[in-house]
Amino acid sequence: MKTDILLEKIHYTWIKKLTDKQNIMKIKLTVMLLLVSLVALDASAQMPDTKMKTFINVLMKKMTLEEKIGQLNLLTIGIDVTGPVLSKDVESNIRNGYVGAVLNTHTPSAVRKLQDIAVKQTRLGIPLLFGLDVIHGHTTMFPIPLGLAASWDLNMIEQTARIAAEESAADGLNWTFSPMVDISRDPRWGRISEGAGEDPYLGSLIAKAMVKGYQGLSMKNVNSIMACVKHLGLYGAVEGGRDYNTVDMSMVKMYNDYLPVYKAAIDAGVGSVMTSFNEINGIPSTGNKWLLTDLLRKQWNFKGFVVTDYTAINEMIEHGVGDKEKVTALSLNAGVDMDMVSEAFTTSLKNLLKENKITLIEIDTACRRILEAKYKLGLFDDPYKNLKNDEKAKNLIFTASSKEFAKEAATHSMVLLKNENNTLPLKKQAVIALIGPLADNKRDMIGPHAAAGDWNQNVSVMDGLKKAGFNVSYAKGANISDDSLLVKRLNNDGGKIIIETSSPQQLINDAVSVSSKADVIVAVLGESCGMSGEAASRSNIELPESQQNLLKALVNTGKPVVLVLMNGRPLAIEWESKHVSSIIEAWFLGTEAGNAIADVLSGTYNPSGKLTVSFPYNVGQVPVYYNHTNTGRPYKGDVLFKYASRYLDVDNGPLYPFGYGLSYTKFTYGDIKLSSTSLKGNQTLTASVTVTNSGTKDGKEIVQLYIRDLVGSIVRPVKELKGFQKIDLKAGETKTISFNITTSDLKFYNGDIKYDWEAGDFQIMIGPNSRDLKPVNITWIK
Repeated sequence: MKTDILLEKIHYTWIKKLTDKQNIMKIKLTVMLLLVSLVALDASAQMPDTKMKTFINVLMKKMTLEEKIGQLNLLTIGIDVTGPVLSKDVESNIRNGYVGAVLNTHTPSAVRKLQDIAVKQTRLGIPLLFGLDVIHGHTTMFPIPLGLAASWDLNMIEQTARIAAEESAADGLNWTFSPMVDISRDPRWGRISEGAGEDPYLGSLIAKAMVKGYQGLSMKNVNSIMACVKHLGLYGAVEGGRDYNTVDMSMVKMYNDYLPVYKAAIDAGVGSVMTSFNEINGIPSTGNKWLLTDLLRKQWNFKGFVVTDYTAINEMIEHGVGDKEKVTALSLNAGVDMDMVSEAFTTSLKNLLKENKITLIEIDTACRRILEAKYKLGLFDDPYKNLKNDEKAKNLIFTASSKEFAKEAATHSMVLLKNENNTLPLKKQAVIALIGPLADNKRDMIGPHAAAGDWNQNVSVMDGLKKAGFNVSYAKGANISDDSLLVKRLNNDGGKIIIETSSPQQLINDAVSVSSKADVIVAVLGESCGMSGEAASRSNIELPESQQNLLKALVNTGKPVVLVLMNGRPLAIEWESKHVSSIIEAWFLGTEAGNAIADVLSGTYNPSGKLTVSFPYNVGQVPVYYNHTNTGRPYKGDVLFKYASRYLDVDNGPLYPFGYGLSYTKFTYGDIKLSSTSLKGNQTLTASVTVTNSGTKDGKEIVQLYIRDLVGSIVRPVKELKGFQKIDLKAGETKTISFNITTSDLKFYNGDIKYDWEAGDFQIMIGPNSRDLKPVNITWIK
């Protein structure tokens, strides 16, 4: 067995079995030491770059100009539609050597059919890449990325990507358009569901974990696929939260807040990068040479290839930067290597070369990068390396162990936002009124970007509660929305939303009637899966009116109401937070949603998730985020003082802050203890705090470290996340948690875009979330 395959099996076996074990880091260290020893003995690890370069040099000498350009062409089959147009004559184009990759097709039989054409019916037999949006699982669906991020569990997140890679590879794929790492502080943007939230530190760690999970220890392994980090760049900052919109940002904010997540993926060895739809400094990303060459390749030393987003080259015409030929030249000049669906390269590059608007070196460079990716994937050794027959593939996907891990991931991803009077966990003998359009619903559990997931296989909340032994009575209570146009739009994109023939008031009356016979009401409300994700921006991020009316009627019964939210973005739930007994943020949890929710409601699992994005009081606060900078007139709590930066009608801060999440037990923090309050140069500061489980149930807590640079050469954030530890504490147990802080934790990009730290005063803060922190001050000099 090859070294990388052996190590990968060891590594992921331990991670999968010991996700929640505190000694996992020790085991991983042992495994990594084993890696060093094995690699030293593995002759196959010697000089792979030289072998690859020689192989590709020989191949490219045989290639015609048309064949080289063909490698830069990515077409879609259309089994899964993820853009505004579909490619035509795909098979004939493959046969003619005009295609380098295909997206939106899978299953071994479908992939083999196209790979046979490329390998057996073209002059040089160059294999194809096969890609798909595998965002939060392939067939086994995990929580949406925003939900997974709320687990703050990097090993678990990595393992979800590993399982997704194994299933995708078994289904004929070798490339995923994931992870999406865009930092976003605007919940109006539907694609916030695809990312890790508002923080660059946590987002960077998650980016690395996802890349590692997809690509494994070697992309040549049969159970690994190539990752594609997206969207370079800044896509999460689109104006108005409207998809495909403009971005305008200072270089300081860009380098400190938005770019680190992409660089983290590059540093993790991601194989490909996708451009974004927005402009940067007035130039669309797909034609932006500063972004794709100066930054990505020269500053970050990226060695993989750049692919556009869907038809992004052609869309630069609408941006107003040129006609078809000009934007095609602009994108190649900028550093784009592969054109997704526009077919601009295959139709225009040859003429542009004749007109000296591009060079043969640029075409050759792009072609080489695509061929290198195929080499690294092992496709030249075996174009069919992961292609079993359909029946054998079925034994490797949607397995019992994968579903069990999906349930574990789902339980870890939920966030308890409120629990008044210890309404939760529910008593098993309680009579439950299960109410809401998402309560007995399988379709929407899967969330947006469902890849090859089959929503019919999902576990509904109704099914989960009944399986757990609860006494449940059900009423739908309301439609997802009574807005007929919205429902029509959602159903046009596969929403399958059913509007009841009963009137809205009759639905509410039925729900109230069922609730009157119950001990507690569980209201499962939120968005349909199509209300978040790509092209799903919302200007109103409250619950739809139909569901608000239902919830008010349920609250008026006087029964305790547990609100279970399903959504792909932070919602504005100020009224809900004041009037219901308990709130669980459940996101879209995927295949095992219902079973996981039942485990949390019953107390089988004590919720441990923490938000990675702030929840506003209302949409008028957006963007609201924890790591903002101060103004010259900060609001200090005096409600009668006029001349401060504040609203007249709402707090400045969010309803629920970054890092927030409750438990069925209580954690008490002691005072911070420091190894020193005055440091110099490259010394290390140790900050420690005792954390006690002062409640009656065992639980998990995520202890968070924040730092504030009190005086800087530029305005610095009021706090920045710089570390965290997820710990297990038994009831009554106390642990001392320590963080080692170095000058690397103090570094930032200054006004000259130089990455360094500055001497001065700092504030060290530790606590359970970004709001409730204990601060101490230190001085650190050069």
